[in-house]
Amino acid sequence: MRVKPFTTFAGAALLAIAASLTATSTADAQILNQVRSRGTIRCGVNGQLPGFSSVDSAGNHFGFDVDLCRAVSAAVFGTPDNVEYITLTSANRQSALQAGEIDLLSRNTTYTLTRDSEWGATYGPTTFYDGQGFLVPADSGVTTVEELDGATICVLAGTTTELNLADVFRARGLSFTPVVFDTDDASFTAYDEGRCDVNTSDVSTLVSRRTTLAEPDAHIIMGEVISKEPLGPLVPQGDEQWSDIMDWAVFALFYAEEAGITSENIGTFAGSEDPNIQRFLGQDGNLGEILGLDNDFAVNVIESVGNYGEMFETHLTPLGITERGFNASYVDGGLLYAPPFR
Repeated sequence: MRVKPFTTFAGAALLAIAASLTATSTADAQILNQVRSRGTIRCGVNGQLPGFSSVDSAGNHFGFDVDLCRAVSAAVFGTPDNVEYITLTSANRQSALQAGEIDLLSRNTTYTLTRDSEWGATYGPTTFYDGQGFLVPADSGVTTVEELDGATICVLAGTTTELNLADVFRARGLSFTPVVFDTDDASFTAYDEGRCDVNTSDVSTLVSRRTTLAEPDAHIIMGEVISKEPLGPLVPQGDEQWSDIMDWAVFALFYAEEAGITSENIGTFAGSEDPNIQRFLGQDGNLGEILGLDNDFAVNVIESVGNYGEMFETHLTPLGITERGFNASYVDGGLLYAPPFR
């Protein structure tokens, strides 16, 4: 029997599929190509949140969220230093993402359905599980939300905090007077000056900004938490390769802690016979190449910023956040969990 060659139609169809896949691959690599051509990652940060994102007198950025930017830089460039930091408010972070002004947002941003679907952004792994709380003067004697009925409350505009506050008070039949601000500096200055009775935000923000008050010990964070606030980085939507790079740079932080790999001892794992470690270090397989990176991208990440636990201890423990809770590795009962590097 004579075997017929591909028909013109079938051949054309295969060529069309191949062209489509090539076009998709090219489109998906758009941000990575732009970043490499520019030589820097434009990372949106807070800049007003000690422990998470601060700027020193010399203009240097540092903190937990800043290290997430540095981790992606290390994955892409082999160095954590190729980052251009862009300070954003809660109100303008969405427009910065949508306008393509930043390549990555690492700015205490809560993962929600509407943001995921309407912001034109893709969320990365949750890097800090948080919840909304209340900061009050210690001598106020206030311990419950019900005792805040009629209070004047400082809150940031354009945040889940603002919406949660309205929802909870309405559901409990309580009244309050909001005093709305665009920046953390303005909000906590107003609270410190007595222009509002209470300040509400993510508990991590309250812990961070309490340290900046004139008399930190004169203020307490109430024990009641009124919401879930999963915080993490975001990238512009529509570039799967770039979102994958963000994801796996973060997962490298999680996995290294799981495996006991730190910035100090990572060199000792080079001779490991564990296939999982070998793949993670880029000694076996082509996982980095699949992402468009060097195969040892995870090594560069850990050598640059440490594992997740090291980042936490460096930036957050000094704030007094000593209990990891949900932010512990799953091997220690927390929620941080890296998919397999394979």
